[in-house]
Amino acid sequence: MKLVTLALIALIALLQYPLWLGKGSWLRVWEVDQQMRTQHETNQKLAMRNSALDAEVRDLKQGLDAIEERARSELGMIKRDEIFFQVIDERQAGKPAPP
Repeated sequence: MKLVTLALIALIALLQYPLWLGKGSWLRVWEVDQQMRTQHETNQKLAMRNSALDAEVRDLKQGLDAIEERARSELGMIKRDEIFFQVIDERQAGKPAPP
């Protein structure tokens, strides 16, 4: 009787091994679930960024105001017959401010 009991326990242990420690184990399922959640969050952030870029592209294609703003801020361009004034903050230029 003890031999049958030990054989059944060994059989149950062998059947449980793949469930707990095998390739498709609960631990592996939990790890993949965590990776999936992380990837889903990353995908949401990237989708928001893509939406912002798409809106910017549409704005650049449709309106001249966005192009003009980019030319002014990024390239330092000015319009014809426009006067440009550059104000330099002495504290940022490295010179001490007068007392």
